[in-house]
Amino acid sequence: METFDCQTCGACCCNPDENRAEGFRDYVEVARGEPLLKRRDLLRRYTVQNQQAELHLKLTGAEERCAALQGPLGERVSCTIYELRPAGCRKVEAGGKRCLQYRRERGIQS
Repeated sequence: METFDCQTCGACCCNPDENRAEGFRDYVEVARGEPLLKRRDLLRRYTVQNQQAELHLKLTGAEERCAALQGPLGERVSCTIYELRPAGCRKVEAGGKRCLQYRRERGIQS
């Protein structure tokens, strides 16, 4: 059975190809009740508001990766808001269908 180390990947922290192809930049929503909402300093740094006044995690760079992700993809990464990350970030399971899709999209070997 193959194991997946999320801290040597980070692919799920990038805007998926299907979103990029459609120009979709609203990434992971920071919904009502999320613990991150209590941290104004982190909200200013890591979120952006869309036209519908919803907060989403900010995407940066050509990789369109989450602003809270540190380190090089496929090598060594960490999330600066891991304990406060939104529910959407918690949905991807290591080795699951989406995980494998995101790894393929970013050229990260299993």
